[in-house]
Amino acid sequence: MRRALAGCLAALALLTACTDGGGRDRTDAVPTPGVPGSAEPGTLRVLASSELGDMGPILDRVREETGVTVRLTPIGTLDAVDLLAEGGTDGKYDAVWLSSNDALRLRPEAAKRVVSETPVMTSPVAIGVRDEALAALGGRPGRVTWSQVERAVAEGRLTYGMTDPARSNSGFATLVSVASALSGAQSALTDADVARATPRLKRFFTGQKLTSGSSGWLAAAYERRGNVDALLNYESVLMGIPGLTVIRPTDGVVTADYPLSTLASTAAGTREDVRRVAEALRGPAVQQEITATTHRRPVLASVPPAPGLDTGRRRELPFPGSKSVADGLLDAYENELRRPSRTVYVLDTSGSMEGDRLRRLKSALTALTGDFRDREEVTLMPFGSEVKRVTTHVVDPADPRPGLDGIRREAGRLGAEGDTAVYTSLEKAYDRLGDRRDAFTSIVLMTDGENTTGADAADFDRFYASLTGHRREIPVFPVLFGDSDRAELTHIAELTGGRLFDAGEGSLDGAFEEIRGYQ
Repeated sequence: MRRALAGCLAALALLTACTDGGGRDRTDAVPTPGVPGSAEPGTLRVLASSELGDMGPILDRVREETGVTVRLTPIGTLDAVDLLAEGGTDGKYDAVWLSSNDALRLRPEAAKRVVSETPVMTSPVAIGVRDEALAALGGRPGRVTWSQVERAVAEGRLTYGMTDPARSNSGFATLVSVASALSGAQSALTDADVARATPRLKRFFTGQKLTSGSSGWLAAAYERRGNVDALLNYESVLMGIPGLTVIRPTDGVVTADYPLSTLASTAAGTREDVRRVAEALRGPAVQQEITATTHRRPVLASVPPAPGLDTGRRRELPFPGSKSVADGLLDAYENELRRPSRTVYVLDTSGSMEGDRLRRLKSALTALTGDFRDREEVTLMPFGSEVKRVTTHVVDPADPRPGLDGIRREAGRLGAEGDTAVYTSLEKAYDRLGDRRDAFTSIVLMTDGENTTGADAADFDRFYASLTGHRREIPVFPVLFGDSDRAELTHIAELTGGRLFDAGEGSLDGAFEEIRGYQ
C-alpha cells in the first residue's frame, strides 16, 4: 500500500520545522530555514541524512582547514533518493551526504545525478540491549546471531524498537540484515529468499514494540517507556544511549558508509570544493575526531576506532541487487510482517476551518488513503464544540477498497461549525482506543486554533495522569496548522510522548505523510 512520497519539496520544507518533546534534532552546521538558498562562493549546500547533525563541530574544523562552509539540509535517506530521482536537487544542492548510496544505486534516474562519491566513515547495524535482558540472548554479546534474537522473541523473552524501513535508512538496513540472515541468503537477497524467510520474519517482528520515523525520537520513546528490552539501529546511534550493551550479530549486518557525493548539476569550481571537504574529512586528525565524538568508524586504516567499538571481523551482508526486490521486501514488511497500526485522527472542524482550510484537510486525508497499510485501523473523529461523530475503517488485505473508500467518503462529509473542544476530544480518543496491545497505536491531533470550550489543559493533565496500562503509552502527534497555539500543542506532545509537526499553511498533506513513519 506504500506510495511514493508525495510532494517531496513540501515535505522537505517540513523537516527542519519538526520538534519533539526532547528538543529539536539539530542537523544544520549553519542555521538555515530548511530549504536551500542560492549558490554562494565558498559554501556547499548539502542534502544530508538527518542523523548527521552531530557532525557540526567537525564541519567547523573542516571550514577552518579548507575555507569551505558546509550547510546541511536534513532529510531521510530514502526521501532524498526520491527527491534526486525527481530532479528536485538540480540547482538547489551541490552535494548529497547520505548514510548509504545503496538505495540510490537501485534508482537509475537518481544515480545519474551523482558523479562521484567518497566514503567518510562507517557504522554497522547492531542491537542495543538492556543489561537485564542480556540473558535472553545467552549472555555472551560477542556470539549473538539474528536467529537467537528470533528465538528470544518467539519465546516472549525479548522486545525491541526500530525505525520505519520505508522512511529511514537505518530501519531499511536493519530489515535487510535480518531478512538476509534468517533466509540464509549467500548473496544479494532475491524474492525467493524473502518468501522463504517470511515465516521466520513474522515471528521476528512480533517483538517490535516501537516504531519511529527518526532515530532521535525512537531513543527518547525507548527511555520514556522503560519496558522495551532493546533497540535495532546503527551502532553509532546505540553507543550514544546509556544503559545499552551493543551487540553486532555474527551472522552478518549491513553497514552504512556515509559517502559525500557530488551532484552532476554542480559547477566545476564547486565540485572542487566538495573534493577538498571530502579530503579534509578523511584526514587522520579529523577521522580520529569523528570516531571519538560520533562513535562511527574511521575509513582510514591507520586510525583506530574509538574505545568500545569492536575491532573484530564481521560478516558484511549485501544490499538487494534490484529495486523490485527492495520494494518487495518493504511491501512485505509494511503489509504482512510488522504489527498493524491503529490510529485515531482527531480533526478540528470548528467554524474557523471553513473555506480553504477545510478543503486542505479533505485533500490531505484523501491523498493519505494511498499510504494506508493492509490490516490498518483508521478512526476519524471530527470535532467542533464536541465530537461530531466517530467512524472506524479497517484496510482488509483481502479487499482493501471498502475501507479506503469509507475514509474518502468521511473526508468528503467533513463540515466546519462550532467552537474548539481540543482536550475533551482527545479524552474521547483515548477512551476509544482502549488498552489493546496488538498494534502500533497513536493519536493524530489536527487543529487550526486554541482550545475554547470543554475540558481545559489542567483537566487533560489530570485525565492523562489517571491512565494506566497500554493507554498511558499512546502518543499524541499534534499538527500545528493555521492559528493553532504552539505552546498548547507542544505541551500535549511532551506530556504524551508524541512529537509536534508544523504543517504551516498549505503543507498539511506533507505533515500527515511524515507522521506515517511513527504509526
